[in-house]
Amino acid sequence: MKGILETTTEKDGFTYSFDKQRIDTETVHDFLACRSYWALGIDAEVVRESIAHSICLGVYDADNRMAGFGRMITDRATFGYLADVFVLEDFRGRGISRQMMQLFCGLAEAFRLRRFLLTTQDAHGLYAQCGFRPFPWPERLMLYTGQAGS
Repeated sequence: MKGILETTTEKDGFTYSFDKQRIDTETVHDFLACRSYWALGIDAEVVRESIAHSICLGVYDADNRMAGFGRMITDRATFGYLADVFVLEDFRGRGISRQMMQLFCGLAEAFRLRRFLLTTQDAHGLYAQCGFRPFPWPERLMLYTGQAGS
């Protein structure tokens, strides 16, 4: 599995890479903390920790500027959760999110995950194109918010 995470994909002038060393954590933090609906106000250290403990995909333009980001939280055997997927405003409408989803779904297939979940407020159409569907048993899902929950 390590090999698949060491590959980069070039498509339509963008580079897609799982190399965490390339990630512009300040850009990721800025988007999540200031422009996302799901992580407004998130602390920069929390973002750095989430990147450190996840499989991350960065998307870069020809000038190596970050164009998009997403991360997969997984045990690499049975379960995965997709989080923090975004494309920066200046790069939207170019098929980046679709390519990101193909790469993440490819990982899920390579890992042979039994469950690969995500939550979304507004991107159902994108995820449906990639094979996601509403959870068939929502009554089985539960949420623990604990001390730090939201």
